[in-house]
Amino acid sequence: MINYIISTCSVADITKEHFEKIDVKYICFHYELNNVSYKDDLGESIPFEEFYRRMDEGEDTKTSQINAEEYCDYFRQFLDEGYDILHITLSSGISGTYNSANIAKEMLQEEYPNRKIYVVDSLAASAGLGLLVDEVASKRDEGMCLEDLYQWILDNRLRVNHWFFSTDLKFFIKGGRVSKTAGTIGNMLNICPLLNVSNEGKLIPRFKIRGKKNVIKFTANKMLELVENGADYNGKCYISQSACVEDAKALASQIEELIPNLKGKIEITYIGNLIGSHTGPGTVALFFWGKERAD
Repeated sequence: MINYIISTCSVADITKEHFEKIDVKYICFHYELNNVSYKDDLGESIPFEEFYRRMDEGEDTKTSQINAEEYCDYFRQFLDEGYDILHITLSSGISGTYNSANIAKEMLQEEYPNRKIYVVDSLAASAGLGLLVDEVASKRDEGMCLEDLYQWILDNRLRVNHWFFSTDLKFFIKGGRVSKTAGTIGNMLNICPLLNVSNEGKLIPRFKIRGKKNVIKFTANKMLELVENGADYNGKCYISQSACVEDAKALASQIEELIPNLKGKIEITYIGNLIGSHTGPGTVALFFWGKERAD
């Protein structure tokens, strides 16, 4: 009998319906848009289309992580119902939420000595975290016990590959990730940076590719290079995007030609408002099970 719940963060960037289908709970981050605070609630408070339109029109964004007190209140509801907890956080290379969750765990273990709380750093972000959580839920449904599932995540989390590209450097400039001069020249030359998430869970620029068609083709071929079993890969693939769904569809089409035996159609979702606060509109992110990430 399964007596534990699986939990994660809203930044897993899968839909509310997907969370409900796989029976995974989530806690919401927070963000501000034009100095008004909102929960990162999967687009319910501000629909994704509106959020990215307002960003593009110049409204400022700001994000904040979940603090230990919020985690205590969130975890307590499950502990009071008699459940143990497996909580999978956004990468510690991107956010301090992993530390906050561990502080809450230590506080609650004194209050609930007979309950177990496992907090695991996903070293993943966006729908990469979603892809990991989806597989974790499958392992639970197969009957894997809490302790074994925790170890399985530690053993397999680096197999989740993340590749991101942006077709507009405006928000890279605004966020200070590239200088104004370099960004302006990059936009003039139609440079699309391609980044991935490293083995430390950090977002790292890897390539500078000229032209949208070229970066889409390069990204699809990068998946073919790194994916499990190459063209015979039969696992899942997720794509998330920020107000550039046609670019995401173009990438999905190329991947489906190169790798025809995917498990189901490629799932395309929005990059949520929390992570989107940093990427801005015009970003496409690809996630799949592949070779273990290395530096």
